[in-house]
Amino acid sequence: MISPLIVALDYANERDALVLADQLDPAACRVKVGKELFTACGPAIVEHLQEQGFDVFLDLKFHDIPQTVANACKAAARLGVWMLNVHASGGSTMLRAAREAVNDAAGTRRTLLVAVTVLTSMNDAALREVGVNSSVQDQVGRLATLAAECALDGIVCSALEASRLREIVPELLRVTPGIRPAQYVEDDQRRIMTPAAALAAGSDFLVVGRPITAAKDPAQALSQILSELAGNPVDSQKSD
Repeated sequence: MISPLIVALDYANERDALVLADQLDPAACRVKVGKELFTACGPAIVEHLQEQGFDVFLDLKFHDIPQTVANACKAAARLGVWMLNVHASGGSTMLRAAREAVNDAAGTRRTLLVAVTVLTSMNDAALREVGVNSSVQDQVGRLATLAAECALDGIVCSALEASRLREIVPELLRVTPGIRPAQYVEDDQRRIMTPAAALAAGSDFLVVGRPITAAKDPAQALSQILSELAGNPVDSQKSD
């Protein structure tokens, strides 16, 4: 079985990202490159990680006019990334342009295109601040349905919404950040869940950052999460 874990390489420079990657097994996880790391290092960081054997999720959350997003998605797909994302709130024209661009750029492997619904740092109050009067649950459902209508491969959502979305849009993969082992202290993520609970709720891929990257022994932290997913819970006293 392929691991559902995606380790978020949220670093400001290539050296730190590659030092962490050196401690991980590409057979045990994929890796995510976000805005900070990609802005600092450019496409080279993707290429270096791929040379180490990792599938790369390019997490740049494109959101712009349709042509700009399409061109960005085409460039990302040509890098050979395993997955990339856009904001579903960009609307159907943008989503369809992104879908067509990724299809046109298809090479020896197909890049998965997923849409961000509502960021896991946001709650109902945060949505109201930007003029969205729907609840997080309703807004996530609306945007997920839009992504399905535009033939995307999946959605980025909280694990708290995964079960409901499995019913609403079963054809879409569910990528869930905000994953925290039971013993980990809550941080700026608001809608969080443990790895095992997230899979049980319907998540397909789990994005894990600081519980692994900030651990004293990242490889051990990754192994502990995999053990939890396999139904062998670890002693939290031994966890970082």
